[in-house]
Amino acid sequence: MNITLSERYAKLIGEGDRKTSISNELINQKEILFHHLSIDVFIKDFFKHKFSDIEPTREVDEHVIAQIMFDSLVSMYYSTVKLFSKMGLNVIVDTAIENDKWFNECLDVFFDQPTLFIGIICSKEELIRREQIRGDRKIGLAASQFNTVYSIDEYDLKVNIEKMNPIECAEKTLSFIKSNKEYLAFKKLSKRNVCVS
Repeated sequence: MNITLSERYAKLIGEGDRKTSISNELINQKEILFHHLSIDVFIKDFFKHKFSDIEPTREVDEHVIAQIMFDSLVSMYYSTVKLFSKMGLNVIVDTAIENDKWFNECLDVFFDQPTLFIGIICSKEELIRREQIRGDRKIGLAASQFNTVYSIDEYDLKVNIEKMNPIECAEKTLSFIKSNKEYLAFKKLSKRNVCVS
């Protein structure tokens, strides 16, 4: 089973703020073993291990790097999650699906996998407040991604992080898993049109 915590998705895919905090609570419980795969850690580890000793002969703008690398790294990340799932592992997918291309790829890769899709719900105002407190995010990212991240309304389970702490969210998730309800949300989602510019 995949539990995707992507600000709104659950393999356990879940989307929204606090994905990692909820993921940690799920990992710390002893009833069900989960493996946590964070897109942020996946990408940071790639760059840390592949580029740490390289001295470029010219500067490359970060937007150019993103255009060249990110779609491929996201594809590799999704494929890694699918491999873990095929190996019978319960995977927490800690990601944000930031654009329609990534959303469609996520649907393609996971359509035949048991995927619990969790919406981690939070108001825009609260996300902005938390972003400023955290200090480890680019200010304005929460507001700029909000409409894209929260454009999905089909979930197997929703948790509201303004009303529930990470422990309560994890407990609600575990209760849903143990209920043996079928995971249908991911199967009901359809692809989005992708604008190529």
